[in-house]
Amino acid sequence: MGREIERKFLLRGDDWRARVTRTTLLRQGYLSTDPRREVRVRVADETEAFLTVKAKRPGPERAEFEYPIPVPDARELLAHCTGRLVEKRRHHLAVSAPGEWVVDEYTGVHTGLVVLEIEWTDAEDPSLALPPWAGDDVTGDRRYSNAALATEPTDESAGQST
Repeated sequence: MGREIERKFLLRGDDWRARVTRTTLLRQGYLSTDPRREVRVRVADETEAFLTVKAKRPGPERAEFEYPIPVPDARELLAHCTGRLVEKRRHHLAVSAPGEWVVDEYTGVHTGLVVLEIEWTDAEDPSLALPPWAGDDVTGDRRYSNAALATEPTDESAGQST
């Protein structure tokens, strides 16, 4: 069983771009957006696809199960998703800190929203020394969850970085 421990931050400026090592184009949708168990379909760079189930646990972590699926199957499933598709460029960052650091730069209806996500395992130290380009912590703000971006009306306050 997988585990996800994650924090999210809005960004200030573009200084983070100097740390980008690679970028992946993501298109995703949700078959279920129940906060207790989300089911996501994701296509990455039109070359690979995944079905992911996330189950809520007490505290800041969630159980996460991710399985590769054929891209044609994922495209078919995306047509059956709730709400709208979420499209973004995921920039992987090189940082000297625990965890995986990525910046999600949203496109389409959410253009202008740029979010730093830091994900780590229980074996890594979750204490964070944030860079100056990391803005407000929006970890617990549902407006910034991908499931909410897919299903809820757009909101100016959740559509811009600081």
